[in-house]
Amino acid sequence: MGSFASRVCTAAALAALTACTPALDWRELTPEGADVVAMFPCSPNHHERALRLAAHAGSQLSMQMLVCSADDATYAIGYVDVADPAQVGPVLAELREAALRNIDAAQPVFAAASVPGMTPHPEAVRAAFSGRLPDGRTMRERALYFAKGMRAYQASVIGAQPSDEAVETFFAGLRLP
Repeated sequence: MGSFASRVCTAAALAALTACTPALDWRELTPEGADVVAMFPCSPNHHERALRLAAHAGSQLSMQMLVCSADDATYAIGYVDVADPAQVGPVLAELREAALRNIDAAQPVFAAASVPGMTPHPEAVRAAFSGRLPDGRTMRERALYFAKGMRAYQASVIGAQPSDEAVETFFAGLRLP
């Protein structure tokens, strides 16, 4: 009987620990080649996608991305190298406009961006907007567009109701050494 009680207590303790496990497991990362330090709430996967941007004379650019999902939100940092310093601003603007189009966003709110180590730029902004995906689901996105030298970055959190605290932790964890 003592063994049964011991197993019940152990099972109850494990259940309690599992219930207390946070949905977000924050970790600091310095992705190879990204030149950015970031706090992610989950282990990100690396993706690469081709972008064709008008600001870059329609030529194809490679966007490197780190993406993970936790607590019903997707966290991402993407970056693209720009060949001409005069195109950094237009590339940042195009990345922002593409994000707005992706969820058919209405009434975006913009503020100045601030990431330690970033190159000051008028197109560096923090954005908050809501919209709908093509399947009709409502989404909220918070994004940060910034640059260092000739590398343009986009950090974003998107979900039905991403936690304001998690968004702030994600953005506050960004820095460019």
